Amino acid sequence: MGIAPIDPTSLPGPAQKILAPGANPKLKQMACRGIVPGLRPDALLSVMLLLGSDPDPAIAEQARSGIAKLPDPILNGALQLDLPPAVIDALCDHYLDRFDIVERLVAMAHIDPETVEMMATRGNEAVTELVATNQERLLANPPIIAALYMNRNTRMSTADRIVELAARNNVEVKGIPAWKEAAIAIEGELIPEPSDEPLPDDELFFEVDSMAEDLADASLEDAYFEDETGDEQLEDNFKPLHQRLAEMSVSQKIRRAQLGSKEERMMLVRESNKIVASAAARSPLMREPDIVSITRSRGVCEDVLRIIGMTPEWMKSYQVKKNLVENTKTPFMIAQRLVTQLRESDLRKLAKSKNVSAAIQMHARRHLSRKKK
Repeated sequence: MGIAPIDPTSLPGPAQKILAPGANPKLKQMACRGIVPGLRPDALLSVMLLLGSDPDPAIAEQARSGIAKLPDPILNGALQLDLPPAVIDALCDHYLDRFDIVERLVAMAHIDPETVEMMATRGNEAVTELVATNQERLLANPPIIAALYMNRNTRMSTADRIVELAARNNVEVKGIPAWKEAAIAIEGELIPEPSDEPLPDDELFFEVDSMAEDLADASLEDAYFEDETGDEQLEDNFKPLHQRLAEMSVSQKIRRAQLGSKEERMMLVRESNKIVASAAARSPLMREPDIVSITRSRGVCEDVLRIIGMTPEWMKSYQVKKNLVENTKTPFMIAQRLVTQLRESDLRKLAKSKNVSAAIQMHARRHLSRKKK
């Protein structure tokens, strides 16, 4: 739908005069600085917002800068009025770090759900806590729930609470890639009541976030390596992070799988809990090199390989398809389908390989025979 634009004809006469084609540039420049005698703050902000799209780039820039640096009397006066959705959105955009302002804006009757979603996406911990209090609005606008969940600043306890709220009311949150897994995980967990201060689970979540960032900043190698026997081993540097992840609940691990570092995803995709592993495979942060590594691994479960094999984005990669065929944990129906997409040279190797099942060997031979005919 989008946020309703401001209709210039609905504004008072002095405002329309400033916005009219061919209006005096000096009047516009004064308006950009918030100087229009006799105009109420709500109308003044509407004029400034419209001037932000003025054909004159200089005027437009002055108007946008003016909204971001409003004098306190104008700002406070505006916050006492019934502002239009577009003005509320502009103020939220520019003053998101001012909790005293955001608190008043989010309570306004005409705030648009898209504005609240923006606040949930970009807000700090205090803002996300504020947005999460309006359950009726969350249920009516699932994208806000998704934005809160996918914002790393949102407390883990709050994320659990809004997932439980949606699941209990049979609301599907499509903006959470691992929504199915998150909803299942929350069924067996005790959901904490809202609190003024972060809970221990919240502190653990943020601690893991900090640990992962430190490892990324250190530019360390991949978390896993193969030993002499071909088994995967975890690098020593990543063991403390692995230990902290092991202390998390299932719902915490699922959220870390969505938001965490590459190393976290590589650990969580190997989880024995298939719900966690599947959530990691659905992470929006996955990249092709990650998928290549995962499909080569014998340490991931069949469900993970099935998800990858059914994701069109990953099926664009020849190496991923080849790895899936060669991985004995790949579901047979997926491996069988992908055999027909391999190059002839790889098919010949596959037909003789002892590292794949007899059924895949046979399928490779049959496909080779068809190609020769």
